[in-house]
Amino acid sequence: MRFSFLSPQIVAICAAFVLIMAYYLSVRRPASTTTSNSKLSATLKILVLVCLSCIAILAFYRAATSPANHPEARVSLTYFAVPTVSASPKATADTLKQLEAELMKASAEKGSQGYMSYYAEDAVEVPNGALIITGKANIAQGMGFLDDKNNRLIWTPVGGDISASADLGYTYGNYEFHSKSKEGQAVVEYGKYTSIWKLQKDGSWKVVLDMGNSSPHPKA
Repeated sequence: MRFSFLSPQIVAICAAFVLIMAYYLSVRRPASTTTSNSKLSATLKILVLVCLSCIAILAFYRAATSPANHPEARVSLTYFAVPTVSASPKATADTLKQLEAELMKASAEKGSQGYMSYYAEDAVEVPNGALIITGKANIAQGMGFLDDKNNRLIWTPVGGDISASADLGYTYGNYEFHSKSKEGQAVVEYGKYTSIWKLQKDGSWKVVLDMGNSSPHPKA
């Protein structure tokens, strides 16, 4: 415990010492004249009053400066703290559209491996005219066509939304699949898709469900 010169402990000790001395002198003082006794009694009374005044002033000061008595004066240190940038800011529908663009770029540069890097391990694929495929590993088995440089999958998000908790959302739009026939002629297939994205424990977003179906060729 640390003491300062004006600490409550020091003042209390001094006050107790003076009161004890005053009591001792008032009881143990030798017989003297009436005048000397009167002077001593007056001196003792003054000392007692001074000690009591010091104690009262100290108590008032402690009460006035105690933070517990001034809750409105409390200032949270966090208010002045340097703001930190969240590693995973709250996502919006635009965030998912940006992810769609990143997914398409990864597919063009790294083929099926880049495409599947945006899928969750427990993802589900609902292909056009085929059975449901569950699991990332199973879906990847049918994505080898993306490794062929003659094939190019292009899609454009049209809309999307995200949950109020910002951990689940969806996008939808149109796609084009460019390839070449056996004769070397350019072939374009058109379709539409819906992808559901989910925030993962590591802060990344992954596709947990993807579906698509064909659309008629747009009129020229």
